[in-house]
Amino acid sequence: MDKKYRRAVDAAAIFSETDLSGRITYVNDQFCSLFGYGRDELLGADHRVLNSGQHPSEFFSAMWRTIVLGKIWKGEICNRAKDGALHWVDTTLVPVIDEATGKIKRYLAIRFDVSEKRRLLHSLQWRVGHDVLTGLPNRTYLSELLDQALAFSRVENLPLAVCMLDLDGFKAVNDGYGHASGDRLLVEVARRLRSIVRGEDVVARLAGDEFVLVLRHVRGMDELHAALNRVLIAVSMPYVIDGKAINVFASIGVTLSPWDNEDADTLLRHADQAMYVAKQSGRNRFHLFDVSRDKEVRATYQTVERVRQALADNELRLHFQPKVNMRDGVVVGLEALLRWKHPQRGLVPPREFLPLVEETDLIVDIGEWVMEQVLTQLQQWQRTGPGWPVSINISARHFQRADFVERLRQVLERHPAVSPRMLDLQIVESVAVENLAHVSACLQACQALGVGFSLGGFGTGNCSLNDLKHLRTQTIKIDKTFVRDILNDRDDLALTEAVIGLARAFGRQVVAEGLDSLEHGQLLLDLGCEVAQGYFIARPMPARQIPGWVKTFIPPFQWQARPADQSEAALACDPSPRPV
Repeated sequence: MDKKYRRAVDAAAIFSETDLSGRITYVNDQFCSLFGYGRDELLGADHRVLNSGQHPSEFFSAMWRTIVLGKIWKGEICNRAKDGALHWVDTTLVPVIDEATGKIKRYLAIRFDVSEKRRLLHSLQWRVGHDVLTGLPNRTYLSELLDQALAFSRVENLPLAVCMLDLDGFKAVNDGYGHASGDRLLVEVARRLRSIVRGEDVVARLAGDEFVLVLRHVRGMDELHAALNRVLIAVSMPYVIDGKAINVFASIGVTLSPWDNEDADTLLRHADQAMYVAKQSGRNRFHLFDVSRDKEVRATYQTVERVRQALADNELRLHFQPKVNMRDGVVVGLEALLRWKHPQRGLVPPREFLPLVEETDLIVDIGEWVMEQVLTQLQQWQRTGPGWPVSINISARHFQRADFVERLRQVLERHPAVSPRMLDLQIVESVAVENLAHVSACLQACQALGVGFSLGGFGTGNCSLNDLKHLRTQTIKIDKTFVRDILNDRDDLALTEAVIGLARAFGRQVVAEGLDSLEHGQLLLDLGCEVAQGYFIARPMPARQIPGWVKTFIPPFQWQARPADQSEAALACDPSPRPV
């Protein structure tokens, strides 16, 4: 070979020569360095010394057929070094022709190490199909895996379960301990899921705290239930993250193919809908998708998602209903009530969307939005005149969060100009009684911040005298279902009178909801309840209308008159809140 050409090749590439039998006749320094052999070990050795076993015999047969015909062959070959390491090399094999005879006299091999390039390419390809945090297949790769599993399942006539899993309580972990702790929790959840499924099953992460399980070869409902229960138990076992004990649970939605005979995307959607039902049913459980109820569940799911979008698009509104002292006409407070200003339907009342939302974590986001809006509005009212304490309804799901008090503290700190006593949190009796110890502790912690509490819907739950003793709310609200019928239902009248008596005995304020007529007000006053709210007094209205309404409101003269035989003791039975 021309020495000048060889020097140029030696400097740029990993170079070797072999004779017609494949024996090595020349190697350069780069060749020895890459593969770890001394030159004396290689010269005369068979070129198969570098065989990695990574290529089938057909690969080399095709290569040899090319070069023995005097043609150049190009491709990537995996060679094995002396220490066993594998190196991918971009290889060009050149047959050297004898000019005198026209026959091949030897072969030249010019190689360039592309191992790092292939590793980088493999890493990039892996990243495209996998979640970097947990190492699980991502949404893109899941689609391919699920298509493959479905095809196999249909050919072999084997049932397949597609499961959507969502963590209950994960948002509280992120909010309470930080996103770094949340990420470490997700990694541990992924590890647990991988450890309990079979090798042929698929575990993938879609986004956030959503995971997908594809369980192949489901042999029956008993086996499926057992597998899902193992998942629930594994996920619910306590975690220790950064030295802190953390508990989360899972809600799982499941759909079965071929009974749900749809494509991969539709099966995932059905599993998602079933998971939503599992959350509605109480969490830490699984729910099997019911094809016959698909339309009903889908409508509910779509409504919740539309309300979620309404919150993001600033379509929600607050209206305020005054609470007044019927005797003197003084406005003692307001209740904030949610409305949805739909772009096409106009103002949507809460009964059309709130019951569905209250079964999801969206109600927590809405509750915090309401707090922010109320405190902002109170600050605006304070700039122009007197303000009024505002009551906010707190959902069971919101109140039961472990970080409820801390998040309330943060909201108050963002509005330092507003006194916490201007905020009154209202929880319904049935929720309070369900978890009395937790609710009582939260009440005390919130009251320590200066926030007031009302016990709403009183009379509709099973609150005992002992419960009422421990639920130290400042106010008891008589449920409107009793107030509205006190004129013609002796039982409702007796219940209303009993609640007013309890308020007097426990030193609580009492407010009547649902006051619909002049006569209702007169009877309530006779019973000793002076504070009420209802359509007869005022319908809920936008914040901008409140100051004007307060200035012009005058109670009926019948309410202002005090019966001659009414004693001062009876009049004082309702220590109603006074205006600020």
